[in-house]
Amino acid sequence: MLRIGVLVSGGGTNLQAIFDAIENRRITNAEVAVVISNNAGAYALKRAEDHGVEALCLSPKQFETRDAFNEALLEKINSYELDLIVLAGYLVTIPPAMIAKYRGRIINIHPSLIPSFCGVGYYGLKVHEAALARGVKITGATVHFVDEGMDSGPIILQKAVEVQPGDTPKVLQQRVMEQAEWVILPQAIHMIANGEI
Repeated sequence: MLRIGVLVSGGGTNLQAIFDAIENRRITNAEVAVVISNNAGAYALKRAEDHGVEALCLSPKQFETRDAFNEALLEKINSYELDLIVLAGYLVTIPPAMIAKYRGRIINIHPSLIPSFCGVGYYGLKVHEAALARGVKITGATVHFVDEGMDSGPIILQKAVEVQPGDTPKVLQQRVMEQAEWVILPQAIHMIANGEI
């Protein structure tokens, strides 16, 4: 059984997609062991509690230095003996020591077709605002392994989504989540849990 830790900063819609996929057996041989957020008010923490999963807040603001936070985060992650760490809208830079220890075992979902609209400054609605400003006709989402760069690790899965006339960033964001993110993130976890990657 693959033990998963999910790191999230906000509402946790991708976390919910993971819970749903486990319940619907679209993800097999895996369980969410812990959900960690940097935001005490994140609705994702309630989603975790509703599913009987340990939920906790660990924020850089709770520590005097970023190094102290990085050390505490790694120590907490280690304590759960996780097989896979899933970044599901986690807006905190992963410490290099954590990337080194869990190389090939940290994945991220990004709301664009990497290498478009990714890297520093591209997160949340900003990605969709940039896609619409550029006038792209196709966008989508990418699941990738995490390395030391920003959205630069090896790609696992991508799914394209059409941009519709009159789309606003929020409308496009919702379509990308429904048609791509909530599909390929559970799919990638299932593939990892069953030795297909």
